[in-house]
Amino acid sequence: MIRLTRFSRRFRSPGLAGASSPIWRMDGPLAVAVTALALIGTLLIWSSTRTWAPGSTGLLKKHLLNLGIGAGLAVAAAAVDHRALRAYSPLVYGAAALGLVLVITPVGSEVNGAHSWIMLGGGFALQPSEFAKLGLVLALAMLLAQPAAGGDRPRGLDVAIALGVAALTMGLVMAQPDFGTTMVLGVITAGALILSGIRKRWVVGLAVAVAAGGAAVWFLDVLEPYQVARFTAFVNPSTDPRGVGYNSTQSMNAVGSGQLFGKGLFGGGQTMGRFVPEQHTDFVFTVAGEEFGFLGSVTVVALLGVVLLRGLRIARLCENRFGMLVAGTIVCWLGFQVLINVGMTIGVMPITGLPLPFVSYGGTATFANMIAVGILQAIHMHEHRF
Repeated sequence: MIRLTRFSRRFRSPGLAGASSPIWRMDGPLAVAVTALALIGTLLIWSSTRTWAPGSTGLLKKHLLNLGIGAGLAVAAAAVDHRALRAYSPLVYGAAALGLVLVITPVGSEVNGAHSWIMLGGGFALQPSEFAKLGLVLALAMLLAQPAAGGDRPRGLDVAIALGVAALTMGLVMAQPDFGTTMVLGVITAGALILSGIRKRWVVGLAVAVAAGGAAVWFLDVLEPYQVARFTAFVNPSTDPRGVGYNSTQSMNAVGSGQLFGKGLFGGGQTMGRFVPEQHTDFVFTVAGEEFGFLGSVTVVALLGVVLLRGLRIARLCENRFGMLVAGTIVCWLGFQVLINVGMTIGVMPITGLPLPFVSYGGTATFANMIAVGILQAIHMHEHRF
């Protein structure tokens, strides 16, 4: 009897399941939305790879392994006090930058026209540019979190250093070349600067610089031919429906064929026939449109919207300036990727190699996204500790 009493006291004591447990302090809607997206993505990846990948389940087992590792990384990130994370930001950024340098050396490997991967063997690969997003988020928040004396804006020197750090990261990624990830890094930089409250003259100057840089990239033929072809297909997909406009045309056909309720899981003819390339990664949203229909597609978008709104709420309620900048910039990063990925699938955005967060197949991208969610939870749990 004494032993049972001691056991019951232990069970009721603060711990993993106690009232002060981190489980009860975390943002529930955020966790539920990410879990639901991961489950939906698992079904879509199973459907889109089972007809051509080795084994009857396609890439399902490997994707579940990636999700398991990602979940572990998210829990580990959530357990770190985001204020202590500020001290480790230079190390995280330095490791990410080192990975970007290694990938453009003979150590890196080229896949789909970009020298963006480090092959690890056994069918696994590492894409350092995904971790570069995390590194840049933390580095910019660290540099811009300290306002100038007697004000609420960052010092001009800190802004200049932040721009230098961002330029270095984007330059290394552009050298691969990976234009899609470079755009994400640009949005991360813009988001961090605006959230930090920089003066309007900085905003105007940066806008002019971005416009000039974009014009220079276009007119100096910096882009690879396949990247130019993607913009051409975006402007007019019907120009060459069997060539540069093929992906855009087929993706819109797949999404439209699902109509309201879809053809059912494993029932998509476009998916089974692999008419749309990379349907398990960049174009996974076409599988949702064809097999789950308009209602299923809207559900995916709504769940992604929940993730972004909860992230914004965490940023708004965070009293720590560093935490606010990290949370807000993560939302900018994920929101931009959702906009581009869904937009390119339905023909309103140019095609880029950006996966759909929490849904697309991928190892490094899954890890980076899950760590980002873990950091959001860490910020939320610290603000609701008492």
